[in-house]
Amino acid sequence: MLISADTRISFPCSLVYATYRDKLVELVPYMPNVRYVKVKSRREENGRVYSVNEWHGGGEIPLAARAIISEDMLSWTEYNTWNEAEFSLSWQIETHAFSEAVNCTGKNHFIADGNSTIIKSRGELTIDPKQIKGVPRFIAKQIAHIVEDFLGKKIEPNLLQMSEGVRQYLEQQTKGSD
Repeated sequence: MLISADTRISFPCSLVYATYRDKLVELVPYMPNVRYVKVKSRREENGRVYSVNEWHGGGEIPLAARAIISEDMLSWTEYNTWNEAEFSLSWQIETHAFSEAVNCTGKNHFIADGNSTIIKSRGELTIDPKQIKGVPRFIAKQIAHIVEDFLGKKIEPNLLQMSEGVRQYLEQQTKGSD
């Protein structure tokens, strides 16, 4: 499943990029589907920032999916590489459930457009039914489909919600400095 989300934030690219990279915990109140984020590690090396964040989402699990999807599916670890020279973010998500079966990676590009920033998020989510242990193959295929559908419906809206949270956060910051 391909992941694609484009957003525009009416603030300069360097500010939007730095806010995404450096203010993650402060952005949580602006993201209703996220309960909290824990920064596990962060290091800077050769013009790049490497970070690992543990996300804990919220929201309802559809009734049909509850037998397969647990609260663990609403938590994930994100591995990021921030490249300021390119204004890009390469990311990989490791789910806390079915982690050996789920592969989710992508890249965000932050593009200056006048005094605004366009964020192009592209990624891919794949689930390998052969890696779902302890169930017959035909059931594993059904599980893979349900999990991919569930996650796919969460990821793109979360990317858009993150951008909206950054916009609201920056608007609050500029109001506070007036």
